[in-house]
Amino acid sequence: VHLVESGGGLVQPGGSLRLSCAASGFTFSRAGLTWHRQAPGKERELVASISGGGVTTTYADPVKGRFTISRDNTKNMVYLQMNSLKPEDTAVYYCSATTIARVTSWGQGTQVTVSR
Repeated sequence: VHLVESGGGLVQPGGSLRLSCAASGFTFSRAGLTWHRQAPGKERELVASISGGGVTTTYADPVKGRFTISRDNTKNMVYLQMNSLKPEDTAVYYCSATTIARVTSWGQGTQVTVSR
C-alpha cells in the first residue's frame, strides 16, 4: 500500500486548499479512506472519512460545513476540499486507507498552515 498526499501549503484565514492523496497497491474501490490531522503538541485526530463507494461520509464537528471529502475510484485518488480555513486548521494532514483485510496504511502527510 502506498499513499502520497499533496496540495498543502500556506494560506490566509478564510482561504481554501484542496488536498489530494494518490493511492496504489491495493483494491482502492473497496477501501475506506480518511483524512486525519495532527497539530504540534496534539494527538492525531480524524477530520473526515468516506466509504468505498463514496456514499457515506463523516466529518469532525470543527470542520463540518467547511471541508468536503471525495474520491475518484477511476483514478485511485481521494481529496479534501478545505474552505473558510482558520488558524486552528493548521496541522499536518494525513490520508489513510483501510483495506478489506482491515489493514490501515498512512501517507507521509502534507503541511497546512493557515496564517496571515
